Amino acid sequence: MAFAPQIKIPATYIRGGTSKGVFFRLADLPAACQQPGEARDKLFMRVIGSPDPYAAHIDGMGGATSSTSKCVILSKSSVPDHDVDYLYGQVSIDKPFVDWSGNCGNLSTAAGAFAIHAGLVDPSRIPQNGVAVVRVWQANIKKTIIAHVPVTNGQVQETGDFELDGVTFPAAEIVLEFMDPSDDGDEGGSMFPTGNLVDDLEVPGIGTFKATMITAGIPTVFVNAKDIGYTGTELREQINTDPEALKRFEAIRVAGALRMGLIKTPEEAATRQHTPKIAFVAPPTAYKASSGKTIEAGDVDLLVRALSMGKLHHAMMGTCAVAIGTAAAIPGTLVNLAAGGSEREAVRFGHPSGTLRVGAQAKLVNGQWTVTKAIMSRSARIVMEGWVRVPGDTF
Repeated sequence: MAFAPQIKIPATYIRGGTSKGVFFRLADLPAACQQPGEARDKLFMRVIGSPDPYAAHIDGMGGATSSTSKCVILSKSSVPDHDVDYLYGQVSIDKPFVDWSGNCGNLSTAAGAFAIHAGLVDPSRIPQNGVAVVRVWQANIKKTIIAHVPVTNGQVQETGDFELDGVTFPAAEIVLEFMDPSDDGDEGGSMFPTGNLVDDLEVPGIGTFKATMITAGIPTVFVNAKDIGYTGTELREQINTDPEALKRFEAIRVAGALRMGLIKTPEEAATRQHTPKIAFVAPPTAYKASSGKTIEAGDVDLLVRALSMGKLHHAMMGTCAVAIGTAAAIPGTLVNLAAGGSEREAVRFGHPSGTLRVGAQAKLVNGQWTVTKAIMSRSARIVMEGWVRVPGDTF
């Protein structure tokens, strides 16, 4: 029988923050994949190498973790006063599924830089030397992200001395502003969907836990580490090698999704793996990060561990960092209490790879908490560019 030859598609492989993804310009995608739907999903799954029962992504660009199973599409913005539209797809590793329900905060860094690389930003907005302000429309959640991208000789400056825990080598610093992150444009709800800063979350077959459920950056369910038998110092191997623990976390996530109104039945959670996130918090204590570096209790305001796509993240998802910074700024949330309580505009938290600082300004307006923006620094670097190849009958 005849087999379809491979086709090649222009693509760029970029590290953004502590994630990596395959970036495409919308116009470079095959015609059938330039619109949302089955063809696009099949293409992205084949590019990444999913679904893979071996969970290794040997036959694709993915790295068999939630941090490296990502695809991004950029195009000139359809929204006034923005430079580019940024659409993000989280590709499941072992299931035939692409989740479009949320953003990737880490790759938001790369979106700003790639927009310039790809010629999607008006040249008049790019200084010869200085900082380019790229106005990104996050199309998944309909939010604005402002990326402050360093430029040297008219090109994105990628090398530098900014160090980011979870990334091996230093690079140039990119400052991100997540504008009005306190509600999810797709959900249309308030920052606290239940109306409470803390709820008693009943998890069938597991127990009832105190929980802060917030939609800021990305829908997130926070619980206290001690309430679920942890210290907040865990590294990913301690969680990810324990199937029963992962089942418990998924049960908590599903219960949270139901309470937040993100799903109507538990079965729907299977089609919404990317959101909400589940995270557990604890007061500061010393621990050894995955690199071997000791994080002292005095180095951080609190400890946070978060799961993405069913596994403990090796560092911290950028969108979850926004949720952490926002919740920390609001007195009474579990995140705020773990950090010692009181109002604050920035927090430094410990994660499995080290520490991260994120700022957020919260205020109470007509009885509702709002946040105008959250700020954090990341970095991005092109790892490879050219064409990605997939069999011609993929989609």
